Amino acid sequence: MQKWIMSGLFFAACAFAVVLLFTLPGKEEVAEENKPTMPQVTLDAASAEAAVKANCISCHGDQLQGGMGPSLQQAGGEHDAEELYSIVTKGRGQMPSFKDKLAPEEIANVALWLAEKK
Repeated sequence: MQKWIMSGLFFAACAFAVVLLFTLPGKEEVAEENKPTMPQVTLDAASAEAAVKANCISCHGDQLQGGMGPSLQQAGGEHDAEELYSIVTKGRGQMPSFKDKLAPEEIANVALWLAEKK
């Protein structure tokens, strides 16, 4: 009798695992859901430089040469504007998120400005 109960529980657990396997979102789907959407803005270099000076130079250096954070002098060669927008918005590694400090349009402007640095 005990074997039948254990077999039934094992079967139920396997069936539950199969159901979860096919209903949970995959890694790619989760990544797309968490990716912020960059608003359409026109590059305003002066405004972007001001935002960078106010928020970024303490870690990335006054010439964006790096320091506590990596160099941003050629950030556009490594990442496109969408990737830079996501990094600045969400943060990465030791870099904090700036979504509470800057408006999405300001972050998009900075991302466009950094994307031109190649």
